[in-house]
Amino acid sequence: MFAACADPSGLDGLAWLGCYLTTGKHIDFYWSFLTVLILLAVTAPVALAFGFGGAMAARSPVLPLRLMGKGYTAMVRGIPDIVFFLFFVIALDQGLEWMLHQVRCPGWTDPIRQGLEFRVCPEAKIPSGNAAQIWHRLYGFGLAVVTFAIVFGAFAANVLYGAMQAVPKAQLETGESFGMSPRQVFHRILVPQMWVYALPGLSNLWMILIKATPLLFLLGVQDIVYWARELGGSKTSAFAYPHPDWRLYYFLGLLVFYLCMTRASEIVLGRLTQRLTRGQATLAGDARRRAAR
Repeated sequence: MFAACADPSGLDGLAWLGCYLTTGKHIDFYWSFLTVLILLAVTAPVALAFGFGGAMAARSPVLPLRLMGKGYTAMVRGIPDIVFFLFFVIALDQGLEWMLHQVRCPGWTDPIRQGLEFRVCPEAKIPSGNAAQIWHRLYGFGLAVVTFAIVFGAFAANVLYGAMQAVPKAQLETGESFGMSPRQVFHRILVPQMWVYALPGLSNLWMILIKATPLLFLLGVQDIVYWARELGGSKTSAFAYPHPDWRLYYFLGLLVFYLCMTRASEIVLGRLTQRLTRGQATLAGDARRRAAR
């Protein structure tokens, strides 16, 4: 990284440590923290959209939609996350390549599945074999986002469905008696009230999502867990910066990072709960009114 670090064997003390912590792999390690934050920022709204769609489908008067909504939440919630992640990423990747193979290589005669291998024509590979490395990483990250969103969207759908059911029906009927259409009752009464009941469950789901980000390592994304294990493992004299097993310190740093993330989330979610329950006829709203007396 720096000119003084050109010969690590001649360094010691803080100079050695400073050069060690600024190697190219450590820079990738620091960037992987940003990868986790981006995953959370992108996945949370996408999962919430999946959840809202699933909850709406589960409440639909149309039987096929209702079955799809309830089937989505039941299927995903009933499968262990790690099993779904490992299966879905492979299935989605091969499914996309298979569809491209049918479009771009109609004259292909070799079987796609050859024993344990899945082979499509070069034109159907995603991304293409000659694509830059950045596109391979973005594609893997995109698959991870979709997988996380589908899994946590199922849990969000269950939370939102329960929150919709918790809104007093008398309020909905009052809106209808004032001449509101079903769409207006939904947007003006049901949805604003729903968030008050959904926020505790969504808050817990957000915490679980934070703790699930190390699963990126299983999806082939070089996240903070990957780099902590890679950099913390013992390095012999064959490496530029030999050191004993330091994984304890690297994973201790990850522990502090996740604790800080959860603490910051608790503060933000607590303030959001106070804002949403202001004036609401809920337990949290009653507690706020008693505290204000």
